Amino acid sequence: MMLGYTMYGTNDLEAAKAFYDKVLGAVGIGRLMEFPNGAVAYGVAWDKPMFAIGTPENGEPASVGNGAMMALAMDDRAKVDVVHAAACEAGGKCGGPPGVRGEEGPQAFYGAYFRDLDGNKFCAYRIGPA
Repeated sequence: MMLGYTMYGTNDLEAAKAFYDKVLGAVGIGRLMEFPNGAVAYGVAWDKPMFAIGTPENGEPASVGNGAMMALAMDDRAKVDVVHAAACEAGGKCGGPPGVRGEEGPQAFYGAYFRDLDGNKFCAYRIGPA
């Protein structure tokens, strides 16, 4: 395994936690760790990669990385739809609605893109047939 966790910064930690509680909670992903500085790590199990949100340690404002994106693997297409809808309902911005990018088939890429409250980019996706 290569990836342990990823993290995005936020300028409003309480709003970010409420956003991710709703978006990730919509598909059963919850808080695994909460740190004294307020940062939170979300995941499905301790031995699986996690996503964290927190304020920058250097005290400077959080900013969006140009060309940065995190992808959230889902085990079925319906969960891609649910995550995207929850993100948009929670105040995120649509970056591309759910759908197949390319052709259907055994390696079909079904994805949806959104940005969180701070403008960080995400893709929820499923690889495989419908």
